[in-house]
Amino acid sequence: MADRPASAFDEMHANGVIRPPYAEMARFLEATGQDALDQKRREAEVLFRRIGVTFAVYTEGGDPERLIPFDVIPRILSREEWERLSKGLEQRVRALNAFLADVYGPQEIIKAGRIPAELVRENEGFLPQMVGFTPPGGVYTVISGIDLVRTGPDEFYVLEDNCRTPSGVSYMLENREAMLRLFPDVFTRHRIAPVSHYPEELLETLKSLAPPGCDGGPKVVVLTPGPYNSAYYEHSFLADEMGVELVEGADLFVRDRVVYMRTTAGPQRVDVIYRRIDDEYLDPEAFRPDSALGVPGLMAAYRAGNVALANAPGAGIADDKAVYPYVPEMVRFYLNEEPILSNVPTFMCERESDRDYVLANLDKLVVKLARGSGGYGMLVGPHATEEQRADFAARIRARPGDYIAQPTLALSTVPTLCDSGIAPRHVDLRPFVLFGRTIRIVPGGLTRVALREGSLVVNSSQGGGTKDTWVLDDAPPAQGQSQSAAGMRQTMGGMSQGMGGMTQIMGDMSQSLGMPAPDPTPAAPANDTPRGDR
Repeated sequence: MADRPASAFDEMHANGVIRPPYAEMARFLEATGQDALDQKRREAEVLFRRIGVTFAVYTEGGDPERLIPFDVIPRILSREEWERLSKGLEQRVRALNAFLADVYGPQEIIKAGRIPAELVRENEGFLPQMVGFTPPGGVYTVISGIDLVRTGPDEFYVLEDNCRTPSGVSYMLENREAMLRLFPDVFTRHRIAPVSHYPEELLETLKSLAPPGCDGGPKVVVLTPGPYNSAYYEHSFLADEMGVELVEGADLFVRDRVVYMRTTAGPQRVDVIYRRIDDEYLDPEAFRPDSALGVPGLMAAYRAGNVALANAPGAGIADDKAVYPYVPEMVRFYLNEEPILSNVPTFMCERESDRDYVLANLDKLVVKLARGSGGYGMLVGPHATEEQRADFAARIRARPGDYIAQPTLALSTVPTLCDSGIAPRHVDLRPFVLFGRTIRIVPGGLTRVALREGSLVVNSSQGGGTKDTWVLDDAPPAQGQSQSAAGMRQTMGGMSQGMGGMTQIMGDMSQSLGMPAPDPTPAAPANDTPRGDR
């Protein structure tokens, strides 16, 4: 492999030696060769295009539908690595949920002086409509996407918490299905924890929050803003995988503080709504009166206890970048535990001392909008021009409360198929945490990769791609040894359902294809999708 930055932790190599999780993969890559891998990459592109795995960008003109680049070399984690991460993820989501219950209730953390009152009460993510109300089951963060970065063998950092409407899980699932089709022999050499059961886990989690007394079991729907939303593919994919209705605001109505869905057989009561719409558009009677996307009266039905919403309105206060530095203190305050996962050190530009430091060190820091996403409104200091740094300095002085800054991190790299061959590229990881009566975490998550050499931005809207993420259940079997029948059925579970028409697509392919730290070091990547579907 070429181009490996000396400053970044290489997840495949350690001091020139292949790390154990990658041992079998290294042998496979050595034996396969560039031409065969390139062929698989082209097959993957045709596959994703035909089944419609796209996202949308509406700011650049032309056709907004984009195919997210998919890298055919998986990112691999050991079971031991994953166990530590999953414990840290569960701890963090419990603390975030406890914080939300507190700030919309007694506000004990504010009274104790652990977090500034104005940071919460004056934050645009804080919804007065939620004060004094407890969601079904006391759960605000039903679905969370926690962005992680790695800097060493045992060093993982939480880059960002996504507690509103985190996106990307459909790509995690489709990536695995594609890999199973493209590289079946490789799966016989590894015991890989399955992810195909995520839709079942999601549905069970949503059902667990339903109001009592649902006739015939809870009725669950996915509420989408419609086909022009950047994550519409995911909305329709998840509704299909769960076997529930995909609805828009006009498909629902509220009568006597009960939510109904319009059907050809007449109104049908709805018990749980997995909403993929921003808070302010949910209900024109409670929020923006000009919203045509939401459902009039929805918040009244919600507060009456007649419907569950996932995630809870107002959950965004917990993933605000200005609140992020206080999450370790939330763990200590609510759980009486030390955080398992660390934060990236963060400077708050609204503080005079922090602001002075940031302005004096713009060439070493990453500056972000406190409420920005998608990699926009961000300055990567070590790679910026003097003019760009001067522009950001002026912005910070004008509106210091809008900005935070973090030190640059030497993000880990993983082997990635590039035009020049296999080369290391920087990655992050978004695992998805489900919180109902219990917490469920599917092993792995969405790995996003900066495909351009030297790039630090993993966002799909800015040229990033995705990878399948493998968590090894145990040591890989001997070469050629298959998984047990039960294990393979579990790994392959849901394939025919998740990839409708895949067999025909793959059968047609032969015809269609013709058979350095610390200066400069990579900066922490920014979040991917625009707020409202992150």
